Amino acid sequence: MDASVGVLLRPAAVTAARGLLIALLSLATHVALFVLSLVALALIPAFGVGFALFPVVTVAVRFCVGLHRRLARWGGVAMATPYLPAPAGARFGTWRRFRWVVGDPATWRDLAWLLPGAITGALCLAPLALPMYGLEGLIGLPLILHTAGVDYGYGPFWPLDTTFEALLCFPIGALLAAGGLIAGRWPVRLHETFAGLLLPPTRGAELALRVRQLTVTRAEAVDAQAAELRRIERDLHDGAQARLVALSMSIGLAEQLVRDDPEAVRRLLAEARETSGQALAELRGLVRGIHPPVLAERGLPGAVRALALAVPLPVEVTVDLPGRPAAPVESAVYFAVAEALANVGKHSGATRAWVELRHAAGRLTAVVGDDGRGGAAPSAGGGLAGTGRRLAAFDGTMAVTSPAGGPTVISMELPCALSSPRISPSSGTG
Repeated sequence: MDASVGVLLRPAAVTAARGLLIALLSLATHVALFVLSLVALALIPAFGVGFALFPVVTVAVRFCVGLHRRLARWGGVAMATPYLPAPAGARFGTWRRFRWVVGDPATWRDLAWLLPGAITGALCLAPLALPMYGLEGLIGLPLILHTAGVDYGYGPFWPLDTTFEALLCFPIGALLAAGGLIAGRWPVRLHETFAGLLLPPTRGAELALRVRQLTVTRAEAVDAQAAELRRIERDLHDGAQARLVALSMSIGLAEQLVRDDPEAVRRLLAEARETSGQALAELRGLVRGIHPPVLAERGLPGAVRALALAVPLPVEVTVDLPGRPAAPVESAVYFAVAEALANVGKHSGATRAWVELRHAAGRLTAVVGDDGRGGAAPSAGGGLAGTGRRLAAFDGTMAVTSPAGGPTVISMELPCALSSPRISPSSGTG
C-alpha cells in the first residue's frame, strides 16, 4: 500500500512543481510582455523609437519563451530553438537588427502564443491547487471553522450553514484531492501541447537550420580531409620519400665502389637494408593512420581493445554492439577513441581508464573516461577539437566533462545503422 501511494505521489509532486513554475512564469510575464510588444510596435512611427525598442522587448520575450521550452523538456516534450541567426553587424538600435527581428517568423509566433499561453499557464495551478484545496476538507478545517462560528466557503457551500454541510466537506475534499493527484497532469499536458504548436520551429525553419548545419559540418569535413591529405603528403615527403632517396643514393654509390672497395660496398648495402626497413615501417605506420588493418580485420571492438592494450595503464573495454557500423563511421569512432586514449596516456595522470561502446535507438555511443586530474577541454587546433569536427561530419556530437580533480569523461554519439548482427554482445578488459 505504501509503495503504491509513493508511486502516485512522486509524479504528482513533480507535476505540481512543474505546473507551479509554469503558472508563475506565465502570470508574471506574458501579459506584460505582450503589452510592451504592442507599445513598441505602436511607437515605430513616433520618431523611430520603436525601431530600437521592439528588438529589446523581443529579447525579453525570447528569454521567457526559452524558459517555457526548458520546462517542456523537463516534461519530456522536446522543443528546438527556432530563431534565425543574427546577421553580422546587427547591433541594438540599428535597422539591420530591427529587420532581422521582424523578418523572423518565430518572433510573431512567440507573440501569438503569449496571451493564450497565459491562460493555459494559469490552468497549470490545478495540480497543486486541487489537492491543497481538498486537503483542507480532509483535515476538517471547514468543520473546525464552522464550529467556531466562522463562515467558510468550501466546494458548493457558501457559507456553510449547517454542521451537515461542514461534514460533507470530508468526501468532497477526498474527491478533490484524488482528482488533483490523478488528473492534475492534464492541464500541464494541455499547456505543453499548445506550446508545441507555436514554439518549436516550423518545418521550413527546421529545413533552413538543417541546411545551415550541414553547410558548416560539410565545410569542416572538407577542411579536415584537406588537412589529412596535407599530413599524408608531409609524412611521405619527410619520412619514406627521404629514406628512399637516401637508399637510392647508397645503392648508386655502391655501384661505383663495387670493384675498388668491396668493404665500403658491404657497409653501404647494410645501411641501405636498414634504410629500406625504416622506410617500410614508416609506410606501414602511414597506412595504419589512414585505415588501420586491425579495424578492417577485427572490427571496431577488436580495434578498440588493441588501442587499450597500447595505453600504459589498465583500460576496461565494454562493448555492446549487435552488429557492425558502416566503414566511414567505424573509422571516425576508432580515431576519436584513439585520440581520447592518447590524451589519457599523455596528460591525465590517471591510474585507470575505461571505454564503453554501445548502440541503441539508431545511435552509436562511445564513452572514454579516466580517474585522472581532469581539466581537459577542446581547444582550437587541439586533438579534441579535431575529433569534434570529425564526428560532426556524420552529424555526431562530443561532450567533454572534466572538472578539476577529475574524473574526465568524453561522450561521443552519432547516428548510424548496424549490419551483420551477432548473437550476443561481448565485453572484455584490456
